[in-house]
Amino acid sequence: MSPLPLPIATTGPPVTVVGIGADGWAGLTGTARAALTAAEVLIGGPRQLELLPDAECGGERVPWPSPLRPAVPRLLEKYAGQRIAVLASGDPMFYGIGRALSEELGADALRVLPHPSSVSYACARAGWPVEDTEVVTVVGRPVARLAAALHQGRRVLVLSAGAGSPGEIAALLRERGFGPSRMRVMERLGSADERTYEGAADGWEHAPGDPLNVVAVDCRRAAGAQRLGAGPGLPDAAYEHDGQLTKRHVRAATLAALAPAPGELLWDIGGGSGSIGIEWMRTHPSCRAVSVERDPERAARISRNADALGVPALRVVLGAAPTALDALPAPDAVFIGGGLTAPGLLDAVWSALPVGGRLVANTVTLESEALLARWYRRHGGDLVKLAVAHAVAVGGFTGWRQAMAVTQWSVTKAAQDPTEELSAQEAGEDRT
Repeated sequence: MSPLPLPIATTGPPVTVVGIGADGWAGLTGTARAALTAAEVLIGGPRQLELLPDAECGGERVPWPSPLRPAVPRLLEKYAGQRIAVLASGDPMFYGIGRALSEELGADALRVLPHPSSVSYACARAGWPVEDTEVVTVVGRPVARLAAALHQGRRVLVLSAGAGSPGEIAALLRERGFGPSRMRVMERLGSADERTYEGAADGWEHAPGDPLNVVAVDCRRAAGAQRLGAGPGLPDAAYEHDGQLTKRHVRAATLAALAPAPGELLWDIGGGSGSIGIEWMRTHPSCRAVSVERDPERAARISRNADALGVPALRVVLGAAPTALDALPAPDAVFIGGGLTAPGLLDAVWSALPVGGRLVANTVTLESEALLARWYRRHGGDLVKLAVAHAVAVGGFTGWRQAMAVTQWSVTKAAQDPTEELSAQEAGEDRT
C-alpha cells in the first residue's frame, strides 16, 4: 500500500471539523454551535457557509477552491495559529473532508464534531439496518462503480454526485440486467423540505430534482440476466475478448494464488482482456490494479470490461513490459499472463517486488515452462500444472475435451532470497 503523507507541522489550537446537515444551524448541537461561534476562520463549501447565521458566526468565511485536495495544506498554513473551523456535510469522516485533514495534520491536531450522515438518515427512512446496507459513492467517481455491488436481494445506498445521478443510476441498472430494481430518491435529508420519490429502474421517468440526494436501490435481477458471483472465476461470457482470456477455472486458481488483500496493488502484465486485474479489484473496494497491455485494441477492451464489471478505477497502461513497468508504483503482487520470455521481464518484476510480495506466472508453452522451472529452482514457491477438461457431445454420447494445460509458478519473495546465479548444474542443463 502507498504510504500516507507525513502530517504537516501545526501550531495553535486544534482545527475543529463540524458536520452540518441540510437542516443547518437549527440541527447543530450546542457544542458545535459554540465551536463555530468562536472560530476566527470558517472554511467550507459555499452551500455550507450559507447555512451559518451572520449574527452568531463572525469569523472570516473562506470557501474551498477547486480542486479541493491540493488547497488543503495551503489554507491550513495560511491560517495557522488561528481558531479554524471546517464545515463538512454530515459525518466528516465518512467520505468527507475529515480524511484529508487527518492525513495532512494528524488525528491529534483535529477536533471532529460529527452530524448524522446521509447514510444514517437514508437507512432510517427506508427501514434498512445500516450494517446490512452497502454504500457506493459516485461523488467525483464514475457511476460504473455501482455495477460491482449489484446482487439479487442486496440493498445499496448510492451517494449521488448531483441532480442527474438518479437517472444515470437507473440507466446503469437497466444495462446491467437489474431493471426491475426499486429506486428510492431521498432529497435534502433531515431538512424541513425533505422529499422522497421512487420507482423501478426499468420505467424511470422522473425529472432531475435537488442535487443533494441519496439513492436507495433494492436490487432485483431481471429474468434471464447473467448472474455474477462475488468471488473469483466469473463466467467467461462476462468478458468481451478476442480469445486472449484466462479461462474461468484457471482464473479462479490464479486469484487464489495471488491472494488479494484490502488495499493491495496488483500488476497484471499482458492484460489481454483484463480479467485478472478486474477480479482482483472486485475482491475488495480498496484493491487496486494496473493492467499492462501492448496492443491498443486489447487495452481499450480492458477498460470496457472494467467499466462493465464495476471497477472503472482499473488503470490500463499501454506499452510492452518490462519498459512499461518503470514508472509504476511498487506492487504487492504481480501476475504475468503473457510475454514471459521478453528479455529482462522476470528480473525486472522480481526487483520491483517487496519482501512478502507475490508473483504468479502462467504459461502454456514449453519455452516459457522451461524458464519458470529455472526460476522455481532459484526461488522456490509452487510449480503446478492445471488441467481442465469439459464434457462435450461425442455423437450421441458425451466425452471429455481437454483444454491446453497451464503451467503456473507462484512464489512469495522472502527476506533472505537465494542467489539468483545459476548453479553449475543448471548451467549444464541449459546447454543440453
